[in-house]
Amino acid sequence: MERSLVLIKPDGVQRGLVGRIISRLEQKGLKIVAMKMLHIDKDLAGRHYAIHRGKPFFDDLVDFITSSPVIAIVFQGKNAVEIIRQSMGDTDPARARSGTIRGDFGVDIGHNLVHGSDSVENSSREIDLFFSAQEILSYDRDLDTWIY
Repeated sequence: MERSLVLIKPDGVQRGLVGRIISRLEQKGLKIVAMKMLHIDKDLAGRHYAIHRGKPFFDDLVDFITSSPVIAIVFQGKNAVEIIRQSMGDTDPARARSGTIRGDFGVDIGHNLVHGSDSVENSSREIDLFFSAQEILSYDRDLDTWIY
């Protein structure tokens, strides 16, 4: 089973959308295997957004993600990365389809509520930034037999 990191960004926390976002992903059959609320510091933000270092929007990304608490979640499931990416919608909420998280709740590209790993390879790196191995649980869910 694939795992993917999801961050509910400061705007999602501040707007009270945490439950709705989590619910949408759980309804797609994904299982939460780790979750916590944290205030990301600039060092962690810099490591998380390292691939964007040097780009004109890098400082804005770091400033925003460190501005208020986030919810970090590891979801697990078959094709988790792709399911999450499809559920989130386009990075720009103005272009995101209705029925996606960003299409339904996003304001603008700078306030698009949620981050999800963009590949299986990056999900592993990102999960390691936010969670220790001991924080990620393995458990059976009766529902899984109906999904898989």
